[in-house]
Amino acid sequence: MQHDRIFNFSAGPAMMPEPVLEEIRQELMNYQGSGMCVMEMSHRSPVFQQIIDQAEADLRRLMEIPDNYKVLFVQGGGTLQFAMVPMNLMKNGKACYVETGSWSKKAIAEAKKYGEVTVIASSADKNFTYIPDCSQLDIPDDCDYVYICENETINGVTWNQLPNTKGHVLVADQSSLFLSRPCKVSDYGLIWAGVQKNVGPAGLAVVIIREDLLREDLPTYVPTYLSYKTHADNSSLYNTPNCWAIYCCGKVFRYLLEIGGLEEMARRNEAKAKILYDFLDHSQLFRGAVVPGDRSLMNVPFVTVDKELDLQVAAACKAAGFDNLKGHKSVGGLRASIYNAMPVEGVQALVDFLREFEANYR
Repeated sequence: MQHDRIFNFSAGPAMMPEPVLEEIRQELMNYQGSGMCVMEMSHRSPVFQQIIDQAEADLRRLMEIPDNYKVLFVQGGGTLQFAMVPMNLMKNGKACYVETGSWSKKAIAEAKKYGEVTVIASSADKNFTYIPDCSQLDIPDDCDYVYICENETINGVTWNQLPNTKGHVLVADQSSLFLSRPCKVSDYGLIWAGVQKNVGPAGLAVVIIREDLLREDLPTYVPTYLSYKTHADNSSLYNTPNCWAIYCCGKVFRYLLEIGGLEEMARRNEAKAKILYDFLDHSQLFRGAVVPGDRSLMNVPFVTVDKELDLQVAAACKAAGFDNLKGHKSVGGLRASIYNAMPVEGVQALVDFLREFEANYR
């Protein structure tokens, strides 16, 4: 690691793999002999067409995406998807949501603008520190889809077993665990992910949608741009897309394939998270905030004995070159986001620092 780079534990925008950044730097002024930067390039040019085609092909290979699913690159990031999902999928005007933290709550609030939303399970009773049992849900027959946030970035819980949707379409916000472990795409009707956590720069969402969910008959209030079918019919080039983000994401897809795919990434992520959780489980000063069985490998919220000390720890970490460890403003405490690009050395160095802090505090 270069000495002028810090370990960035931000929840997003987050670290990107250094080999990818180096490659981007080399191509910045002149992308593969084109004489220009990708940021300057027409989205209608053959050279950009090749970039977006390659990015999609690599993602399909990485996730083993079946042929009856479309891959879309949509501007607007994750928050826009809170509205696009109900706008496009609410045929009967009814959807079921599982409430597991801050981001599913936001999705629920947005979906209520477009139809009837039933919260079929929630972990609000214990401050979103666990994933509720979803093996026997009460789902109305005319429900259009069941929605989950598969990894809650703020609350640090993750789904290790998908809900039993009883044949209904499953929609998942995978933003903060996208490409961190293998995923069986055919279990879902729609997967979406804001890319600025685990993949690339902000301003883009990847949407993977089963073809039968693309609709002609959308309500007239749905803007042309907010129809998934618009993007599918135009191969994500209906308007000028976020060319730069697509290019950067494509580099990351290729990098993941080269290191051994999602199985290898999962192995690395499990090893990294174990270092941090093992420390928290044996510490007298720090403790993890989530039930062990539902802990995220990506976002690790933890606390000390009081809020003042939490702030002191965050400040001390920053001074030592570990940035963005302050917990989200809505929950406080501390949080280490250890996405794909965070090296194991970064997690080990953080644990060593926290261990030393605790010894000095005692």
